[in-house]
Amino acid sequence: MPNVMQLLPELDGDEMVYVQTLLKDFTDQQSQQFAMMYRSRRRDPQTILLVTLIGFLGFAGIQRFMTDQIGLGILYIFTVGICFIGTIMDLVNYRKISFEYNQRQAQQLVTMLKSTA
Repeated sequence: MPNVMQLLPELDGDEMVYVQTLLKDFTDQQSQQFAMMYRSRRRDPQTILLVTLIGFLGFAGIQRFMTDQIGLGILYIFTVGICFIGTIMDLVNYRKISFEYNQRQAQQLVTMLKSTA
């Protein structure tokens, strides 16, 4: 079993555990390939937080576009972050937003790597 901490040291907490369970049956080569691809697709929670803060300057919803939630992003743009209430909620839940996005990306990569093996 590959050491996820060595492959992806930027992960923390729940995300580390999640990725480790996904990679438990992978070879070292598959794990390294996953790590390279995942690193390029992953959204850092701090980036999501900063982009959400930009929503208070009139550019609400960018964080939703970054996490492939296009419908919510458009809604936030036209409603100024649903009158800032949605933006405030995203500030509180920025880690959850990025974790859910990262879970989807990791699952897609695992499925793709298993199908090519």
